[in-house]
Amino acid sequence: MEYVPVRVSDVIRQVNRDIYLPAIQREFEWGTDRIERLFDSIMADFPIGSFLYWRLQQKNKDQWPIYEFVRDFDDKSPHNPPANMAGITRDITLVLDGQQRITSLYVGLRGSYRYFYYRWRKTKLYLNLLKSPVDNEDNPEDLAYGFAFRESPNTDKPELWYLVGQILDFEDAEDAKLAMRPRLALLPEGQRENANKLIGRLHSRIHTTLVGNYYEEKSQDYEKVLQIFVRANSAGKPLEYSDILLATATAKWETLDARSEIHDFTDSLNRVGNGYNFGKDFVLKACLYLSENLPIQYKVKNFTATNLRIIEGNWEKIKQALSTTVRLISRFGFGTGNVVAPLALLPIAFYLMKRGDGSFDFSSNSQDAKAQVAIRRWFIFSTLKNAFGGSSDTTLTRLRELLATSGPETPFPAEALYRSLGIEPRLNDDEIERMLGYGYQQRYTNLVLSLLYPDRDWKDAVFHEDHIFPQSEFRTGALKRRGFDDAKVKSYLSSYNTLPNLQLLTESENLSKSKKPFGEWIRTRDAAFCERHLIPDLSAYTLDAFGRFFKKRADLIVTALRAL
Repeated sequence: MEYVPVRVSDVIRQVNRDIYLPAIQREFEWGTDRIERLFDSIMADFPIGSFLYWRLQQKNKDQWPIYEFVRDFDDKSPHNPPANMAGITRDITLVLDGQQRITSLYVGLRGSYRYFYYRWRKTKLYLNLLKSPVDNEDNPEDLAYGFAFRESPNTDKPELWYLVGQILDFEDAEDAKLAMRPRLALLPEGQRENANKLIGRLHSRIHTTLVGNYYEEKSQDYEKVLQIFVRANSAGKPLEYSDILLATATAKWETLDARSEIHDFTDSLNRVGNGYNFGKDFVLKACLYLSENLPIQYKVKNFTATNLRIIEGNWEKIKQALSTTVRLISRFGFGTGNVVAPLALLPIAFYLMKRGDGSFDFSSNSQDAKAQVAIRRWFIFSTLKNAFGGSSDTTLTRLRELLATSGPETPFPAEALYRSLGIEPRLNDDEIERMLGYGYQQRYTNLVLSLLYPDRDWKDAVFHEDHIFPQSEFRTGALKRRGFDDAKVKSYLSSYNTLPNLQLLTESENLSKSKKPFGEWIRTRDAAFCERHLIPDLSAYTLDAFGRFFKKRADLIVTALRAL
């Protein structure tokens, strides 16, 4: 294997001219801190690793979808634009490994980074010319140089911010220093020297230093290239078959751009209600599942042109069924915090697709209302009983076969689905006892808490998990100072962070409550608050009474869960 050394300026000149991205690459994911660290490494003479390229012959370039690198990154719309290959009559190079680093170099030197922090900010990369390099031998995680993404170079502090991309305008370091002379003229001699030294070093590291190298794969065998790509990316975030499917679908769909369709639809699902975090892998899994008779396993051999065109032909039905399903569970109060098994949504979507009713979630028809109640119960129990752990593909296939005969008037076959999953639509005492031990913000806690509010209106409201008795009160020293013995302290510390001391509050309620003692805060609530949150009736809600409170509220929760 022959590796070719490369300079940063060489890479920047090639981006979106000679080197592009294949569709199997993920989108850009690095934050500004990682980009700053990359430039700091270059300035500090640390190697930035090797790149893996694929030389795609000109005769084959139209067979595969090709995308550009992002130049001006926008966190609101992070998708890579498709590359226009019209008129290009030469071989091109696709990057199989190194996309995040190359994009970071391109954004830092040629582009910008837009992100939201209290408001939307469009920033560029700057270097503080007044900051001397820091010797970080004792703490190598600290940055040695003053790189930062900023909205402008203006500052009230003793700083001088230099736009890093400006260094590309000068072939000679002395010219770069000369261009800065008016801004440096009024500085003390030591600061001028530091600034000039940094400009010279930056110019050298961008234009002269061989910071890395690349290896170029020349095979035109796509299966081999996929294998190389999987292995090259195995050290980072594992490549999922959904990435390969998305690339293949983009190449094989005849009338639609699969990549933009799937990205846009995934974004639209995540905007439903209070928001979700479904990924494209979930949508692609749904594409296979909601296209009858297709295998649902992520295996490249299953992604034939015929199967992908079946998905394309079914795309509008897939979108309608998934959208209806997500809107429905949003109405039920299920959001990012309590949809812990997204695969449980697929049989629901398949059932709704067979009904062919895109407005099912809005229907008040008596039969539809019964089906909605049955769907909610089934989703709850299949999730709580972990029905989609283990061999989920086998389980999903079995449920799809069971639902295949559903039609517009078919009631939701909950009982048959329960039997197929081997579960019962109720919670036994052992299961409830286990749930009482669920901790703050654990996997199933939000879901179980949501079951305690059957009459709540979940629409357009954000709910937070909250400690009823504030967690700030449960500190060993503070409890002992109250005169509690070791046994009581141990009991309090083992209890306060579990379900009987947790509730769901609206965002505004949670902010108003903050760290106030519960006995003080509850006096500001409406008359129905205790009933709504299953708060036991006690003469006082002081910390001394926490043990009695905990036991009585646990009893109320047990009663509520049994009633399910």
